[in-house]
Amino acid sequence: MFVSVLTFLSIFTFTGTEAEAEQGEGETVYIIPIEREVERGLEAFVNRATTEAMENGADHIVFEIDTPGGRVDSAGQIGSHIRGLTVPTTAYIVNEALSAGSYIALFSNNIYFNPHATMGASGIINQDGTAADEKAQSAWLAQMKSAAEANDRDPIYAAAMADNSIDLPEYGAPEGQFLTLGPREAVEVGYAEGIVSNRAELLEELNLSEADVVETEPSIAEEAARFLTHPVVIPILLSVASIGLIVELYSPGFGVPGILGVVSLILFFYGHVVAGLAGMEALLLLLIGIGLIVAEFFVTGGILGVLGIGAVVGSLLMSGYDLMHMSISIGIAFLITVIIAIILFRRIGLNKGMFRHIVLRDSITTEEGYVSSVNRLELVGLEGKTLTPLHPSGLIELDNETLDVVTEGSYIDKGKQVKVIRVEGVRVVVREVK
Repeated sequence: MFVSVLTFLSIFTFTGTEAEAEQGEGETVYIIPIEREVERGLEAFVNRATTEAMENGADHIVFEIDTPGGRVDSAGQIGSHIRGLTVPTTAYIVNEALSAGSYIALFSNNIYFNPHATMGASGIINQDGTAADEKAQSAWLAQMKSAAEANDRDPIYAAAMADNSIDLPEYGAPEGQFLTLGPREAVEVGYAEGIVSNRAELLEELNLSEADVVETEPSIAEEAARFLTHPVVIPILLSVASIGLIVELYSPGFGVPGILGVVSLILFFYGHVVAGLAGMEALLLLLIGIGLIVAEFFVTGGILGVLGIGAVVGSLLMSGYDLMHMSISIGIAFLITVIIAIILFRRIGLNKGMFRHIVLRDSITTEEGYVSSVNRLELVGLEGKTLTPLHPSGLIELDNETLDVVTEGSYIDKGKQVKVIRVEGVRVVVREVK
């Protein structure tokens, strides 16, 4: 009996010691930051980082979140991607996980708060700052509740983050205000497993203090893509590209305006390619469009130019994540370009730059000795004789000069005396003298 007790105690002691010694030893934890605005570039980074973590055998993935929110569609894609991961995930809210950020955090298996962190305020608004329509709000509310339920969290609090009609005054969200949870409230309602001051404490809580930690950061290309695909930057790039190319038409040779235009267009497509928005088909359509526009300068008709512009616009629309936003961006660029083109045309005309090679500038003037016609007003009142019958046009002889004339409509036979009654440009009108 005594031996059995000793055996049991030794097994218990060994097991406990081994568990304490492990603390994640031999395991790998990937740290993936979710920072700044939630948009398509961040989505591309998270997808790349999580895929890399899974391929390298990660045992746990920690998302360090500090974001004011952003695009709902990008948040939806990121959330779905996190939910599909087959390793444990933890969201560590470093500062704030607001709006779309709270939605992303809810998909993690665990949520931990920094002592000063907040989570919530997830009402959906349009890009102009106004509230989204009821259909969009209803869909977003359903998504927030679904995200909470995915990890067995009470959906009422996720709903209150997105719907200000829910009354939760005990958590600082009476009717009319969106719910925002602090660390204490999050733990109380089961939306956080704990409060930690730093990453080391977090790993200690997760029993991963001895694990190998791999930090992932966006590459230079991904950082550039996040900037270049920002909703504010896109119309700026398109405007600079179109203005640069228009100004280049009025500039001799190929200079700074043209270079800026081409670089802006390249940056636009570079960012969208890296972010996974633009494919080879969009780039091919762009090249075809540019080729058609160039061909229009050498082929008359205008059809090639229209097709070229349509192809370029089509390539831009194909590259955009949001068709409406891309349409607005193209519209802004077009409006600005038209204004600049009108100003340049009024100030410079078509006598400089590329236009000087394709626009006929020579003119024939009277000062240079060229006249389109001679107005023979001095003939009015003079008389002559018909050389041919006038019916109503024919020839007459007047002061030893043969003239082509017409009558007022009547027939005049050959050899009759006629008088010039008026001259209308090259038209000399005569009447028979009786």
